[in-house]
Amino acid sequence: MAFAGPAPAQPAPTTGGAFAHAMTLMGEPKYPPDFKHFEYADPAAPKGGLVRLGAQGGFDNFNYVVSGLKGDLEGGITLIYDTLMVDSGDESFTSYGLVAEGVRVAEDASSVSYRLRPQARWHDGTPITPEDVIWSFDVLKANSPFYANYYQTVTKAEATGEREVTFRFGETGNRELPQVLGQLRVLPKHWWTAKDAQGRQRDATQTTLEIPLGSGPYRLAKFEPGRSATYERVADYWAKDLPVNVGRNNFGTLRNEYFRDSTVLIEALKGDLYDFRTENVARNWATAYGDFPAVKEGRLVKEEFPDRGNGNMQAFAFNLRKPKFADARVRRAFNLAMNYEEMNRALFFGLYKRIDSYYFGSELASSGMPSPEELALLEPLKDKIPASVFTTPYANPVNGTPEAVRANLREAVRLLKEAGYELRNGQMTNVASGEPLTVEFLEFQSVFERVILPFAAQLKLIGINSTLRVIDQAQYQNRLRGFDFDITTTSWPESLSPGNEQREYWGSLAADKPGSRNIVGIKDPAIDALVEKVIFAPDRAGVVAATRALDRVLLAHDYVVPQWASNVSRTLRWNRFARPAVLPRYGGSGFPTTWWYDEALATKTGAPR
Repeated sequence: MAFAGPAPAQPAPTTGGAFAHAMTLMGEPKYPPDFKHFEYADPAAPKGGLVRLGAQGGFDNFNYVVSGLKGDLEGGITLIYDTLMVDSGDESFTSYGLVAEGVRVAEDASSVSYRLRPQARWHDGTPITPEDVIWSFDVLKANSPFYANYYQTVTKAEATGEREVTFRFGETGNRELPQVLGQLRVLPKHWWTAKDAQGRQRDATQTTLEIPLGSGPYRLAKFEPGRSATYERVADYWAKDLPVNVGRNNFGTLRNEYFRDSTVLIEALKGDLYDFRTENVARNWATAYGDFPAVKEGRLVKEEFPDRGNGNMQAFAFNLRKPKFADARVRRAFNLAMNYEEMNRALFFGLYKRIDSYYFGSELASSGMPSPEELALLEPLKDKIPASVFTTPYANPVNGTPEAVRANLREAVRLLKEAGYELRNGQMTNVASGEPLTVEFLEFQSVFERVILPFAAQLKLIGINSTLRVIDQAQYQNRLRGFDFDITTTSWPESLSPGNEQREYWGSLAADKPGSRNIVGIKDPAIDALVEKVIFAPDRAGVVAATRALDRVLLAHDYVVPQWASNVSRTLRWNRFARPAVLPRYGGSGFPTTWWYDEALATKTGAPR
């Protein structure tokens, strides 16, 4: 979130000449400069013990720089790098100093300066310097599609003092951008620009399985390529006593275990091969663990944690780069054909709600008719956006009864006919080209088969033949980077303070950049304009109005077939761990960051393998 033009009437406390310990887009920071620890972290938490996390697929890379370009990044590698600031788990979009002891934002938000802590060190004892920060920014922006788009308006990073680095912007008033830069993971320039043990020059643009140098609470200790990676807590970690770290990073050893597919992951959890799982499949939650002895005995704990403050769109996404999906009526026909109500009853055990917003689950989601504040943003774009935005609130089709299914399928056929298709020998066919309308669903999780096959059966009723292709995760990511798909499942997570990432999600400039999050391929001037309104909103009310207006236009184009979501996180864990009395408001369970190994519980449950 940011604002355009002159400085705001009420500048944030982090704006001006003095360095501040925190920055926020939501009023005042909760914690003062002399705070001791976050409320959701227990300073008395014991250190030590092992936690094992399960993951699907594999990895062949430890290079965070190229993780968006090639190779599968080992997920835990981010543990070894510190960021300039740390986000608070019980405030919305508020961060406190880590590598940086202070932050200063220009009055017009045309730049931000970070002052580094003198004690900040790499694991080899070398100080973290402004040169490290500058090199990290430059190499990430040059080699990662995500960061290239995220930082596109950051024109320069430069040292402006012995321990000070300043980022300068090509625009003014973007209040979110300074805070986004606080999330930058700092990489060691001296390590990446040196030679390895064999005398070979390291290359930050290439994948590597050399254990990299870090600065964070853990170091990578050992690994088996594609199978496991073990991280050990750094006993003399330079920042262990900072308020943002007290009571956090408590485990002595953290190990990521990789498994071939989702079915194997479930059996591995039951076999006590890893400790903690978030269960995203309703059928599994309802049926896969109920008769398992360890659950009945309390050794394997099922627990739900509330998800607050975040929005999300998970959907079947069309690839608009394919001409067959260019017409919104064709895309709407797919939504009409999907019998979500029957899916929720038969497959999901009634545990989900249908998503009806790109910001579903948050106050940013649009509903009803546009407010006057939204209309003020939408009216100037009236000739560029669907007329339905002004007349009809978005709604997904409702199926669930035979009568509703028949009515929606008839409407789908009508829309396809309007779009230039007709049924020929039971096949929906483009009248102009004679080409049948066929689609391929591309997935990397076989669990989607049980969802897509009923959907495919419904599509066949209106003459659309479809296939499902399930490939391994590496192939899947490569095909998505090259936009080589018809329809796939994807999601766009949203914070309460949307900003620069909206350009990456929906912006025209991102549509043709390999690896961008604009999976759909949206190129729409009205959406570009509304994204800028979100980024440069003057205040919280402006952010809400602009985001809801953007949401309405995105929905009206039927770019996706929305799927389903829940307002809780469903988890299972082997009962060896304890947690603070207070959980982070916006961090779900907080596991494993603020939890710890409990010897008494582990004795009852049994030690991990």
